[in-house]
Amino acid sequence: MKVATRASVLVVDDEEGILETLSGILEDEGYEVITASSGEQALNLVEEHSPEIILLDVWMPRGIDGLETLKEIKKINQAPAVIMISGHANIDVAVQATKLGAYDFLEKPLSLEKVLIIIKRALEKQQLERENIELKTSIALRWEIIGKNNKIINLKNEILKAAVSMGKVFIFGESGTGKELVARALHEASERKNKNFVEVNCAAIPNELIESELFGHEKGSFTGAFERKKGKFELANDGTLFLDEIGDMSLATQAKVLRVIETQEFQRVGGSKKTKVDVRIITATNKNLLEEIKKVNFREDLYFRLNVIPLLLPPLRERKEDIPLLIEHFLEIFAQQYGQKTKKISKATLNVLMEYDWPGNVRELKNTIERFIIMTTSENIDMKHVPFLGGEKTDYYSYKTIREAREKFEKNFISKKLQENSWNISKTAEDLEIERSNLHRKIKALGIEIP
Repeated sequence: MKVATRASVLVVDDEEGILETLSGILEDEGYEVITASSGEQALNLVEEHSPEIILLDVWMPRGIDGLETLKEIKKINQAPAVIMISGHANIDVAVQATKLGAYDFLEKPLSLEKVLIIIKRALEKQQLERENIELKTSIALRWEIIGKNNKIINLKNEILKAAVSMGKVFIFGESGTGKELVARALHEASERKNKNFVEVNCAAIPNELIESELFGHEKGSFTGAFERKKGKFELANDGTLFLDEIGDMSLATQAKVLRVIETQEFQRVGGSKKTKVDVRIITATNKNLLEEIKKVNFREDLYFRLNVIPLLLPPLRERKEDIPLLIEHFLEIFAQQYGQKTKKISKATLNVLMEYDWPGNVRELKNTIERFIIMTTSENIDMKHVPFLGGEKTDYYSYKTIREAREKFEKNFISKKLQENSWNISKTAEDLEIERSNLHRKIKALGIEIP
């Protein structure tokens, strides 16, 4: 039963013999042991050594007793597991100790085998709790909304306001802007956060299966229905249902969804019994639904039912100041995911990523950083790793003056040539057939940053 690492155990008892016996046994089992003969001494040692397990006697004649000591220990953030021991045990004391947060309660004379088993279980429980905290932290990190752009700050404020209500939220934005992220943020900030968050990508499910997916079906209701199945509405009961890309839902299914919204009840496919649900509905689309309504592709009544609280996500090209923050965020996430050190990105590479318009928005940036993590063996990401971006395609006709268009072209052209020549000024000037001093002036005037 030897432990793999030297977990620390604090033994607190006013009997010297108990301290010596437990210390000897626990040290033989590979634990690091510290001892205290009073509650006050124990609290000082807890602060100094941060033990993982405490064996704490209930009755101590000098100073505060074990229950008072337990009460103080439990005020500590991530307090150690406390196993109470007593030679005068009774049910009331055991119940009181449990209410105060004791992990377990042992009677004297102690069974040393039982002590070791309970310590081992307490350590395993602590490990599971730590892993759970780390997992929750990791999940929270993945779904965090990153940005300091005013539009993003306003969006976060709107999410907090909308989350506490039961109002239906409609999230609008281009593909890859983070609509699912916003939907999850709404759920996590709501009173339903401890219930299910259920997502349905309406564009990914064939029309003939969408009703079964949403409402469930009874056994034998259609070919392939070998058993009864709960639908997404039922699975999301008391929680949140996120209907992503709802603009791709068929008109027939839209009518049934509208009926569920109005009545909060539905029938499974092939069933006759009505099922009641209490679901918070969040929807999203990258389509212009007002145009879809004109084309009779989307129901106007459903649109107004769902669009109680509209939230608009800006594309990444409209908040480029957030790109460095997002890059840092994704570098950390993927370093954790692939078990690597967090890579660093060169200033020149960052400049190129800032210049790019990211038509695929945050999703494209995220995929790009993941590619860096997987394909780059060095700890530093530099210009040689980004040729696949292909450069920004600039619409020079969008500029008002020839001067603006010329400056943009010169900046892009010179930047590309500098990258091709690994930022060697002399070689680039030679390729461009201009004087080195002239190239220096243009770099400065056009605001080109040299790594």
